[in-house]
Amino acid sequence: MLDKQLYRARMVSSVAATVISLACGTNYVYSAWAPQFADRLHLTTTQSNLIGIAGNLGMYSMGVPIGLFIDNRGPRPAVIVGSFLLGLGYLPIRTAYETSSGSVFLMCLCSFFVGAGGCMAFAAAVKTSALNWPHHRGTATAFPLAAFGLSAFFFSMSGKLIFPGNTSAFLLLLALGTFLLTFVGFFFLRVYPHTVYHSLPSDARSVMSGSQQLRRTLSEEDKTRRGLSRGAFPSAAEPGTSTPTTYTTPASLPAQVVEGAEAEPAESSTSGGAHADLETARPSHLSPEDIEDTTETSSLMSKSSSLPGDVLVQSSVDMERSHRVDIRGLRLLSDIEFWQLFAIMGILAGIGLMTINNIGHDVHALWKRYDSSVNESFLIQRQQMHVSILSVGSFVGRLLSGVGSDFLVKRLEASRVWCLVAASLVFFAAQMAALSVTNPHFLGLVSSLSGLGYGFLFGVFPSIVAETFGIHGLSQNWGFMTLSPAISGNIFNLFYGRVFDAHSIIGEDGDHTCFEGLDCYKNAYYVSLLACGLGLLTTLWTIRHQAVARKAEDSKTVAQD
Repeated sequence: MLDKQLYRARMVSSVAATVISLACGTNYVYSAWAPQFADRLHLTTTQSNLIGIAGNLGMYSMGVPIGLFIDNRGPRPAVIVGSFLLGLGYLPIRTAYETSSGSVFLMCLCSFFVGAGGCMAFAAAVKTSALNWPHHRGTATAFPLAAFGLSAFFFSMSGKLIFPGNTSAFLLLLALGTFLLTFVGFFFLRVYPHTVYHSLPSDARSVMSGSQQLRRTLSEEDKTRRGLSRGAFPSAAEPGTSTPTTYTTPASLPAQVVEGAEAEPAESSTSGGAHADLETARPSHLSPEDIEDTTETSSLMSKSSSLPGDVLVQSSVDMERSHRVDIRGLRLLSDIEFWQLFAIMGILAGIGLMTINNIGHDVHALWKRYDSSVNESFLIQRQQMHVSILSVGSFVGRLLSGVGSDFLVKRLEASRVWCLVAASLVFFAAQMAALSVTNPHFLGLVSSLSGLGYGFLFGVFPSIVAETFGIHGLSQNWGFMTLSPAISGNIFNLFYGRVFDAHSIIGEDGDHTCFEGLDCYKNAYYVSLLACGLGLLTTLWTIRHQAVARKAEDSKTVAQD
């Protein structure tokens, strides 16, 4: 009975995590309202891009501190803080649009709140899903990850259907929608810990007498964090403790039996089905609520995994190497592979963010050149359509990168980094399309390819980081890696803004408008095209370097054996 109750409770929590994640990716819907917002406040394209950049900074630069916050406080507080940051971010932006006034600094601050709030709530949602389903982490986390990728599609299509051509109403939808989805989801998002015991071999069982009872032992980490606890279930503990409760045999058993029962690392509980003798033991008198209340933040929470962590990696990650290698913190700075991957991430993500944040300006420039009679409502709907295309493309790219990288590793025995070569080529095609398309009806080529490349990049990169630097420090390593797009995104977006402003004219009402079509932004895409070439060369260099390094490692291992 309790098993069924726990199963239902975890299902409800997973649904809540998916709903919360749906509200967290609205940074990518910025282009759906940015041009109208800039016109209303008489902002230049560069100033408009500064606001978008602030949102990217909130999303990408806060990974490490937010991870530490979740490790120390648990997932649920991050959701409630994130929900208020999302609401406090969008409401002043909507008010500024209504009143046609607002400082650029204040708008940047609000945009930063939106990015940070989305990052907090999303990290908590993914973490909770992973903790509730340790044997099915890939499936459990796929839903919030997919929802995050489709967030821009959901809101842009909702705005298009409910408030067509109404930017003010759309901003209100973002403010209320993101706040309510995360706030309501908070009450259903809970961690239900798993307690496990190891079945003993038949010869070991014979050693036990009928009067002997199972007792619980804790790992050394748990002992140092919270001391020995009493009773049949974990007591309240400090947030962030990592290992599940483990039931073993009494101390009177032979030493080798006890060692066998306790030798398995805590993370083995995450490799669904890897050990048939791993079962779940729960006291029958506790309800799911009692279980959740005992220790929400202590069960199965990796001491070094707070955000995507091993949640984001594909199942075919080289687990032997990823568990053997452990490079993190300042040691990353002396590792050339870190700088190679940091550069690739920065170059390719910056290229993608340039189009993601500015597809609305592309729409304006091409349509006003192609047909000057189009009205604002028509342009808004076109912007929302392209944001939806970007979102769906990103979603598809994430799926394809997982399947493609698994095929490379399992069938071809090739490096997963070849997926980054594919991402570079997709981005290259997107830049070529952006430099060629003058008819706005074909602008979908640019948005679809850009979304596909962006999804390909982020779908495979966490697994590459895990295999290169080890899975134990993946959360903090991934947090450092995402600082790269926070830097490069600024550069590419500011450059696009400078180029667009150089071709814009100021109207009588103070609006900055460009009627030159492709020439409005062409020079920006020339630079991003060159950056694609640089990214491709860096990726090939990384593949070559890793192949040589792995060969040297294998030779050293053989020599030692």
